[in-house]
Amino acid sequence: MIASELLLGTGLGAVFLAVTLGVAALVTARDERVRASRATALVARFGATSGSPGDALEPFSTRVVRPLWRGAVRLARTLSGGGAVTALARRLELAGSPAGWSVERVLAGKGGGLLGLGLLGAMIGSSSPLRMVVTGAIGAAAGFFLPDVLLYNLGLKRQQQIQKALPDTVDLLVISIQAGLGFDAALAQVTRNTNGPLAGEFHRVLQEMQIGKSRREAFQALADRVSAPDVRHFVGAVVQADALGVPISGVLAEQASEMRTRRRQRAEEQAQKVPVKILFPLMFFILPALFIVILGPAALQIVKIF
Repeated sequence: MIASELLLGTGLGAVFLAVTLGVAALVTARDERVRASRATALVARFGATSGSPGDALEPFSTRVVRPLWRGAVRLARTLSGGGAVTALARRLELAGSPAGWSVERVLAGKGGGLLGLGLLGAMIGSSSPLRMVVTGAIGAAAGFFLPDVLLYNLGLKRQQQIQKALPDTVDLLVISIQAGLGFDAALAQVTRNTNGPLAGEFHRVLQEMQIGKSRREAFQALADRVSAPDVRHFVGAVVQADALGVPISGVLAEQASEMRTRRRQRAEEQAQKVPVKILFPLMFFILPALFIVILGPAALQIVKIF
């Protein structure tokens, strides 16, 4: 009985693998046909080349890895919908465009994770057909959405770092302007003396102004790249002061004071949420353990007496 179930699970796993590979093959069929037609046109134009057939073979990465890569990208793009590329580009921008991350690589990770973790889940649940289908579906879903979760987490952490560092950075900017520096020179001074994603964003603003963008355009691009509310308020104040000709030092001092107030209010809000967040761990984990330790000996004595 066990041998028959094992044989059935192995067979279903092989069928699932064949289906996934078939989907990848169908997705890459169009690219293969295009490459084949191009190769035929080149041969017809220039004639057959001399040498052994082995010399004409392409590298393994070109013959195998690249088609699988393109198939995974096309599969993920098909399943994600039409706006997937724009949404992923926006998330990469919010995450600071991490090194080694691109839209194509994220899509390839989504497609490869869907096939790989789906097959792994099917192998784990191969003891019964129903379990294999359920675990395979769970693994495929996890592999498909895992790159999105990682990218969202990177972007969220980066935006939190920017919002946390903004009040102190604006204070340093106000001090530099009050010391006699111009706004651009003060901004450059801030980028040299601070670290983190906010300093990188200000450095990018300076570079954009150096290549010909106006201050308004550079700061509006900063507001588009960053989703933190305080940054948007700061950018709005800078743009308005630049348009109206208002002294920017007073505007920035007022902005710094408001940012410190909002940061204190956010800290108080987080502190007020702590009792609610700790309520469920207290009820389900800490209190039962205390009851067992305190009332356990008394319960044993009562059972022994009766």
